[in-house]
Formats: sequence, structure tokens, C-alpha cells
Amino acid sequence: MPRYFIDLHDGAHFVRDTEGFDLPDAAAAREKLVRIMSKIAQGFAPVPDRQDYLAIVRDEGRQVVFRARLSLDIEGFDVG
Repeated sequence: MPRYFIDLHDGAHFVRDTEGFDLPDAAAAREKLVRIMSKIAQGFAPVPDRQDYLAIVRDEGRQVVFRARLSLDIEGFDVG
């Protein structure tokens, strides 16, 4: 079974996946990526006003298979 690695970057810290996941194919790796990014989005804090995440899926040959970006950007407007 192929092994895929999902690296994460939050704009300040980079975490390289050194263990990886045994997944049947690239479609399963994409699904895993979406689940991980969904959990990150659920954990967004109310502060700061901007949060960015980048995830990169690599295969066993270290080739990039997928890249996902997730951002939260809150802008306030004076509606008084």
C-alpha cells in the first residue's frame, strides 16, 4: 500500500510529516487531507483576525500530489 505524507504550515511553524499514512491511492490521500483541514478549520480561534494554513501531500517519492490552503480573514466594519 502506498504511503503519503502530509506536511502542515501555519504561517509561523512548519511540521514535516515523517511517519506518513498507508493509503490505498491518491484519492484516499485527498480525502485524508480534507478531513485534516476540516479539523483545523473547526479549531480556528476567535483571535487573531487572520489565520492561514497550508498542507502539502507528498507520495513515497517525495513528489507533491496535493496542496491545500485554508484561510480565515476577519474584517470589521463600522456599521454604527
